[in-house]
Amino acid sequence: MVALIPTDAEDPAQLRDALERAFDGGPALGLGMVAGAPEGVADGIAAVIATSGSSGIPKRVALSGEALRASAEATAARIGSGRWLLALPAGYVAGLQVLVRSILAGTQPTRIEGRFSPESFAQATFEMMRPSSPSGIPDLYTSLVPAQVATLLDAAEDTAVRAALTAYRAILVGGQALPEPLRERAADLGVRLVRTYGSTETSGGCVYDGVPLDTVGVRVVDGELRLAGPMLAEGYLGDGSLTARTFVHDEHGIRWYRTGDLGLVEDGIVRVHGRADNVIVSGGINISLDRVERIVRRIAGLHEAVVVGVEDERWGEASVIVAVRGEVLRRSESEQLAHARAVVEDELGRHARPARLILVDEIDVLPSGKPDREAIRRAVVELH
Repeated sequence: MVALIPTDAEDPAQLRDALERAFDGGPALGLGMVAGAPEGVADGIAAVIATSGSSGIPKRVALSGEALRASAEATAARIGSGRWLLALPAGYVAGLQVLVRSILAGTQPTRIEGRFSPESFAQATFEMMRPSSPSGIPDLYTSLVPAQVATLLDAAEDTAVRAALTAYRAILVGGQALPEPLRERAADLGVRLVRTYGSTETSGGCVYDGVPLDTVGVRVVDGELRLAGPMLAEGYLGDGSLTARTFVHDEHGIRWYRTGDLGLVEDGIVRVHGRADNVIVSGGINISLDRVERIVRRIAGLHEAVVVGVEDERWGEASVIVAVRGEVLRRSESEQLAHARAVVEDELGRHARPARLILVDEIDVLPSGKPDREAIRRAVVELH
């Protein structure tokens, strides 16, 4: 048994040192913990991350030092190692992995000072580009969410921002699906994005651009993606039943993580279709809100839109598009909705067409940068 020390520290150097001590058998880090956390955890646990994701269901994911290192080593084998920019909260697994990868690379991470913005991103990047040893400038890496990428691309006409974006050997992008228009815009500018898929339960992203990292196993059971490998979490602290349901062993004794995501594997490429539980029943027909959202996000002006489900008197449930005012206003609201309905109908059928389009000043997000879907849904219900 080792002590569990809740921390809300933000200094990357301090967190890196604390994590290194946890790897050596010292106190485990409790990230995002609230009242009621235990004083100790099992030997080998390096960090416990409290997360509710966008579903609002609280979980405490226990990660061993071995799992965190295995993830970081597999990442280095795929994209290389160097110096990392911490642009996400360290209390989330993507931010925590920046620290782990820095430890393995023998480098110090740099944190963006103040609020994330194109200016602060560029400033932090240029600081990292100053040679810190006779060997010159190390390869640069960072991890972002799609909303941050969109903010930077929108400011890429600024020479400094564009230079900062193209300075990275790889920019990992995860947390949610990366809209294809964003990926294309980045590629046109020479920005090297790497789409990642994974979760806190897998110590972060473990599938890069659809290809599993070398130590990762992927299989599909009844349409659900399952993942295996040394980077899997030990389970959920204080919730043995959820651990048993989520982490299962197959007939060969291999331990698999049930992702809850629908998908398939074609020619070695993992394709994620969306959450198994993010489905509404409209007129007796199951509709994946994730599939509707991916189609909507390909439409100009709706690249960052969120699609949620609400009750509907006629159909039982219906989908609603929530988007930020801006480029949407180049068309009338009714024209934009009609266009989105037509595009969705063309790919998924009439039953999947969104019922409404709601424009807001900004999309509610979690501290991780992901859309806060439950808050968005509640706001839509109040407006209904």
